[in-house]
Order: sequence, then structure tokens, then C-alpha cells
Amino acid sequence: MAPAPLTAAEISRRTEDICRAAPIVPVLIVEDVAHARPLAEALVAGGLPALEVTLRTPAALEVISEMAKVPGGIPGAGTLLTPDDVKRARDAGARFGVSPGASEALLEAAEAEGLPLLPGAATATEAMALLARGYTVLKFFPAEAAGGAAFLKALASPLPQIRFCPTGGISPTNAEAYLSLPNVLCAGGSWVAPKALMEAGDWAEITRLAREAAALPRG
Repeated sequence: MAPAPLTAAEISRRTEDICRAAPIVPVLIVEDVAHARPLAEALVAGGLPALEVTLRTPAALEVISEMAKVPGGIPGAGTLLTPDDVKRARDAGARFGVSPGASEALLEAAEAEGLPLLPGAATATEAMALLARGYTVLKFFPAEAAGGAAFLKALASPLPQIRFCPTGGISPTNAEAYLSLPNVLCAGGSWVAPKALMEAGDWAEITRLAREAAALPRG
């Protein structure tokens, strides 16, 4: 059955619900499909249900399909660049998408596929253009390189309608600076699932890292 299309405003409402599930959205680069389910189970057990699987490996779509089978998990697809990426992610079982930017074609595809989307913005002008279309929940990327928490704090007064998920350079040392801001819903971070722990199959340690991240306070 074809997916029901959504307006930009409806997409942002659904995306906000996902962002509020936990303070950190793990940003995952998974090369081995065999890691998909135990990784998702470890992160969900640690309190991080929203899982951004970046489309940077040949296994990514199959990884999303496997993670979709894990109870309590909310698998998503990151690094969406084209309308085809959106369709393939949706078909694989992604329940949300994340993009480093926001082309017209990408936004139209997400709306047509009914896929909750975090479109990327790095400037006030980009954020305003997305707001004019109806998007009120955005990815701020690359967060540290684009001005960090200070930049987002400065946007809160002129653009109070917008909430952000900053990603890019977020770590345990600076995550709280972002999460304390009133216009930040959550942050994306890769430190909760490092490659070495995945390759070692140390799912217990990944659960521990996830539990620490899930306990980070939000403003």
C-alpha cells in the first residue's frame, strides 16, 4: 500500500515526537548486517530508541530492516541526499530520515512518502526557508563547525518557533551545553556506538554508554 503523504507541519510534529524519546540520537555507521539487531537491542536497552543509520555503507538499508524488528526501536536513515534515498529508506523500514541539508526535491520526496524528516540547516537563512515551508524541527549540522551551542542560543530569540537536533562534533563533553538550550530537543552523537565496540561485540558496554547518554539532562 502506498504511504500517505504528509505536510511539512505534520512531518515536523511526528519528528518532534521521535526527538523527544531521548536526549541523544545515536548516529550509526554499520558495516556488518550481523551487528544490526544486537546493536539496536543494546541501545534500546540503554534508553536510546531512535537510531539513525547513516546511508554510508552498502549494508545500511539491510541494517535498517533488521533494526525494525527490534521491539522498542525507532530506526531511521541518515545522510538522505536524493528522492531515491528517501524511498529506499522508507521501503527498508525507516521510521524517520535525517539529511545534512534540504533540497526542494528531497523535501517533496519526504512529504510524498510520509517520512518524518530532520532537514539540515546551518544558517538563519536556511532555517527561515524551512520554516516558511512549514518545518519547525530541524537538524543543525555541522553543529560545532557551524557555530556550536552559542549559535543556536543566538537563534532562539528571533526564531522561537524552531527546535533543533544538533549533530556534528557532539560528544559527552559538550552535549549538555546544547541540551540545556530551550530550542534544542535532542542531539545526534556517534560516541555511544564506537566501531571498536561493535567489532568486539561488546554490547554490554554499548548499553552502558547509552544509559549514560539517556541520563543527560535537557533544558
